[in-house]
Amino acid sequence: MKRNQFASVRNEKSLQLGGLLRVENINKIKAFLLVGGVLVVALSLVGCFQPETSLANRNDDIKSTFAGDRANAREASVDQRTESSLHRYGSMVRNYSNRYELDWRLVMAVMRHESRFAPNAVSNRGAFGLMQIMPATQVELAGKLGVNETETPSNNIKAGAFHLQQLYRAIDAADEDNHIRLTLAAYNAGQNRILDAQDVATYLGDDPNKWESVKTALPLLSKRYQGLHRNIWQTGKPRAGYFTDWHQTIGYVESVMSHYSHYQVALK
Repeated sequence: MKRNQFASVRNEKSLQLGGLLRVENINKIKAFLLVGGVLVVALSLVGCFQPETSLANRNDDIKSTFAGDRANAREASVDQRTESSLHRYGSMVRNYSNRYELDWRLVMAVMRHESRFAPNAVSNRGAFGLMQIMPATQVELAGKLGVNETETPSNNIKAGAFHLQQLYRAIDAADEDNHIRLTLAAYNAGQNRILDAQDVATYLGDDPNKWESVKTALPLLSKRYQGLHRNIWQTGKPRAGYFTDWHQTIGYVESVMSHYSHYQVALK
């Protein structure tokens, strides 16, 4: 009888001990999951996400290393020309972009389309350098910036970045994306040309501060629409004159934006 009682007590204690062990293990698992969850949240807040930058970006670190830029370029498989240009002009682009409150990757995108990063590139209209600045604009920008020329890579990038900033400030837009696109259109076709297109968009009842409206209006600046022009301007024609290269400007904006979108992902 005593033996049976002893066995019964022993079994009861074993069950209690087993229960305690299970509770302890469960508590350890809960603690592990809690710590793991906190760690995941902390990582997501600190290092996993970075905000997109806009044209008027002020947060790029001007002191970042360009060896890192080249490594990022390789990882994202940007073309060799871009990678080489980062090594040659990256510090200049970042410096002037920071000075004129631009996203440096947008300046790189403009350079990529304008000159394919060739410092001595010359267009059939006489536009020169990495940023392809027209002769008359070169003289104007050189005076504003207090430099003797805008042909060397450093001064050409400086003048082009400054010109982008001035256009950005002069043009009204519905939002940031439209602001960038309209700025690029003005860089390509001239500010007054875009203002003319905005006048047409307004007359047609479209929003002049949206790129889609301006893109639709640009072809209407050609001479064949003189009847329309007489209803908009007292002189009977656009203030900047007739415009026939609208398809080139539209293609320009889309091309630069394509490069810019790629660089936003590839270059951090």
